[in-house]
Amino acid sequence: MLESIWNSVRGLTDWMVSFASPDVSLWYGGGALFGFAFAESSFFPIPPDALLIALCLTERALGSWPVALYYALMCSLASVLGGVFGYVIGLKGGRPLLERLFAQEKIAAVDRAFERHGVWAVAVAGFTPIPYKIFTISSGAFRLSLWRFSLASALSRSARFFLVAVACMVVGPTVKDWLKAHATLFTVLFLAALVAGFLAVKLVAGRCSQADPSPQDPPQEANDD
Repeated sequence: MLESIWNSVRGLTDWMVSFASPDVSLWYGGGALFGFAFAESSFFPIPPDALLIALCLTERALGSWPVALYYALMCSLASVLGGVFGYVIGLKGGRPLLERLFAQEKIAAVDRAFERHGVWAVAVAGFTPIPYKIFTISSGAFRLSLWRFSLASALSRSARFFLVAVACMVVGPTVKDWLKAHATLFTVLFLAALVAGFLAVKLVAGRCSQADPSPQDPPQEANDD
């Protein structure tokens, strides 16, 4: 099973990075990045960082800061819009899906945790390897304030992707050569971060359930003011 997961991740990552071929146009590469970043915020399993890094390490980007920042901007905008799409999925039908994955008392506990720390939880998830789609869909299912959710998404996702782009420009060809020489190691680290993110979400849900185990109180909707 682990080998099957490994092959799937490698295949999807290789396919994504193929859109950063040396002869790709600025608009084609940016469009592909936009699509992947949008999809990753709600259902696609591979973070767009892989393609963003590959695009920022092309000769066109390495020779021009505006090109790298353009890619970071496209990635940020698409991720925020995709997050809103994930929010809508959660708003319309995400709660039944969450109830299939977690016990009712854990859902109620996480619901209250979102009520108290929702914006910070989304911001942390948006900047770290924690799977972002879990928080976008859960935010809708738990009726988190949409404008606060969008603000947290915009701040955290922009900070993450622009940091990646700037890092690529600073280290430049050195990282490009390293990634080519250690592609397998890079994929292993990425997969480990993804698994750790899912485990972290499960651990937080479990602790919330222990801290506040009474699920009978109906959740209250977050105000938009």
